[in-house]
Amino acid sequence: MLFRLSDVTKTYGPITALNRLSVEAAAGAVGLLGPNGAGKTTLIRTLLGLITIDSGGGEVLGMNVRKRQLDIRQAVGFMPEDECLFPAVPGVEFVSYAGQLCGMARADSMQRAHEVLNYVGLDEARYRTVESYSTGMKQRLKLAAAIVHDPKLLILDEPTNGMDPGGREEMIDLARDLAHGKGMSLLFSSHLLPDVEAVCDHVVVLGRGTLLAQGDIREMKQAHPGAYEVRLKGDPEPFLKRLRESGGAAAPHDGVLLVHLRDGQSPDVLWQIAAELGEQIRHLRPQRSSLEEVFLQAVGEGQSIRDASQKREAAHASAKRREPEA
Repeated sequence: MLFRLSDVTKTYGPITALNRLSVEAAAGAVGLLGPNGAGKTTLIRTLLGLITIDSGGGEVLGMNVRKRQLDIRQAVGFMPEDECLFPAVPGVEFVSYAGQLCGMARADSMQRAHEVLNYVGLDEARYRTVESYSTGMKQRLKLAAAIVHDPKLLILDEPTNGMDPGGREEMIDLARDLAHGKGMSLLFSSHLLPDVEAVCDHVVVLGRGTLLAQGDIREMKQAHPGAYEVRLKGDPEPFLKRLRESGGAAAPHDGVLLVHLRDGQSPDVLWQIAAELGEQIRHLRPQRSSLEEVFLQAVGEGQSIRDASQKREAAHASAKRREPEA
């Protein structure tokens, strides 16, 4: 088990960042999603023991979040969203210092710093001072510092923030290799859903400090009944015309046809139409919800539940005001 929180509440004055949150995650690559103000940053700080929670409790890697904060931070790697680099310090020294903060001896941390800088592609820039690094290089340097002590859990907070498309893809490749090639567990927090989907197997969705949804991404992306993605070898127009005549419908999208069959119609009709036209189907699979659709549905349902709860509370308060005094 990576972490488990039970009935955790954290407030900042009148703002409730986490509202009796109970959530757990097993080892693997876990995506953390939620709109602004959902409580993602507060959840991360709670897991790292950087804040004191108002109530509730939990564990990270089997360690109590209230009693073993330092031990947790030594076992967990953290790549923050904000820039945390020291000016006038060479990259290799910065990474080595991060290792020493986690309890490594200087000689060991320096050796390991060279290894992880090679891994993230900063081997030729290791002796340059960090202020000379580009945005993408700074992000990779933060990643190197986060993994220098070979953590059991790596928390990435908006790791592709501010990066150009090429740098973003490099960071995604590194995160994916750490999770699936190196066997390191990740908590990947990002507002870019394609990045989460490219790296993670599981997802946790927060909204206003509560758990809205969680589960295996593939299982959450349910198939749409009667909906298929079809790619043809030749001109799609004759195929589309015949499909419409049979009661189906389709529209082109990103090089494929999004096909919707009428109720009770089998996908065998697609192969039959293709055979009659002498056409070749090169790709056919059920159309599934995107992670974006799953996210929007979870957020929408969470909002509906909150609205209903607020209406009940308002009605209850109104009824109390109308009660005659004894």
